[in-house]
Amino acid sequence: MSIVSAVLPCYAADTAGVCSALYEMGGMTVVHDASGCNSTYATHDEPRWETVHADIYISALTEMDAIMGNDGKFIADVTAAAHDRKPKFIAICGSPMPMMTGTDFDAAAAEIEARTGLRCFAIHTNGMNDYLAGAADALLAVTQEFAQIREKAKGIGVSILGATPLDFGLSGTVGSLRTWLTENGFSVVSCLAVGQIDLEHAASASVSLVISQTGLKAAQYLHARFGIPYVCGLPVGTLAPVIADALRRSAQTGACAFPCAMRKPGDHVVIGEGIAAGSVAAASGGRVLHPLACAPQIAHPDDLHVPDERSVKEALEGLQPAQVTADPFYRYVLPKGTRLNALPHFAFSGRCFETEIPDLIGRACR
Repeated sequence: MSIVSAVLPCYAADTAGVCSALYEMGGMTVVHDASGCNSTYATHDEPRWETVHADIYISALTEMDAIMGNDGKFIADVTAAAHDRKPKFIAICGSPMPMMTGTDFDAAAAEIEARTGLRCFAIHTNGMNDYLAGAADALLAVTQEFAQIREKAKGIGVSILGATPLDFGLSGTVGSLRTWLTENGFSVVSCLAVGQIDLEHAASASVSLVISQTGLKAAQYLHARFGIPYVCGLPVGTLAPVIADALRRSAQTGACAFPCAMRKPGDHVVIGEGIAAGSVAAASGGRVLHPLACAPQIAHPDDLHVPDERSVKEALEGLQPAQVTADPFYRYVLPKGTRLNALPHFAFSGRCFETEIPDLIGRACR
């Protein structure tokens, strides 16, 4: 029963991560799930749905289709929609029911591609993992498919990887990050995946800046395939000049860097996604509690993994921090006397505190 939450909500699912990562890329995303579930992936976990068009569909999987294994209907419906919408590509992903019935998404993608003539790839989600997994796999898939060898950008060109509203909302953080990079002598050649994306140019960067773990797999691919190093961190507060120096050094030497893991001791605890939370902790002094999976290279030995509500409470009771920076929902599990610095996380609390999500770069780094 330790995994049961009495107070804290769960983080957005891997299917929502796929929808968010691919939202502005001109493709068609289809979640194989029951009718009505599209509102979860495309509205509750997506703040752009009222202002930015995207082709996100649900397969309207019925009980009989699931029992009889009627994959033909799914393939035919996706094919028909693709002929109508003419997307740049097609991405299909799953939910708990297709996982239990053993749907072969790779075979379905191959059949859809043969029928439509459009690139179709399967992203192996099941609705049981958090958004980081789905978004990371989605960004990796499109990077592998569309990033091309082009002439290198003049000066130090930077690709921003891992930019989705699930981590940063529509607060202006990504726009301010672009401005910060320009003011520090860099040029932005690609941004995955909001605003001016320029996906095909990702391989022309001198260095990648990974601002969320959703972009880490794509960064690792670009490093292995094209020799583009990457830096993990968000330029907040005193960490901003450190990240600027790391970007210049990585572009020159080809070595990857992880400023978000450079923590100093302190009585401050940050709870959240590894790179963003780690960057805040590195700038302010303190340690990080990871409610989500954290890649080892961006973690610090003093960090704690807290995958459920019980472990969060136990960790905070043991640490007794003076202050905690976290989503406002965490206020209900803080020890008595601990001060909360509210930092809403859209993937955690959704629209509850959407208007309170700050522009981290504009507020802390200008």
